[in-house]
Amino acid sequence: MIAIGSDHGGYALKQAIMKHLEKKGLEYKDYGTYTEDSCDYPIYGEAVARAVSAGECERGIVICGTGIGISMAANKVKGVRAALCGDCYSAEFTRLHNDANILALGARVVGEGLALKIVDTFLETGFEGGRHARRVALISEIEERG
Repeated sequence: MIAIGSDHGGYALKQAIMKHLEKKGLEYKDYGTYTEDSCDYPIYGEAVARAVSAGECERGIVICGTGIGISMAANKVKGVRAALCGDCYSAEFTRLHNDANILALGARVVGEGLALKIVDTFLETGFEGGRHARRVALISEIEERG
């Protein structure tokens, strides 16, 4: 299950991504927003992050205008490793090396076609483990220390 959420700036791209996920037969849960009315991105970043952190969803996708604010909000939740990606290479390597569990996108930065390719890359790439597992564990230790 994939958690997905956006603010008003990411609403249209979120709709396109959900249609794309449906075509691929992938299940998702929409954590809002449900309109293009102005709203606050931290609410939706947190909702997706909590679903991923709690294990309700395996991965998440968050979208705002730039992807920056919503990724910052998501990363405040323990156990979340949200990565803002604007290209497929970054999406691939944040999964391979960082075991990112949430993809952040900027709807005003990447077009729909590229965004869908980034989503596919993020969802289809696994974690490489090995020396990278130690580094991801170090990230968790930093989180524990606050």
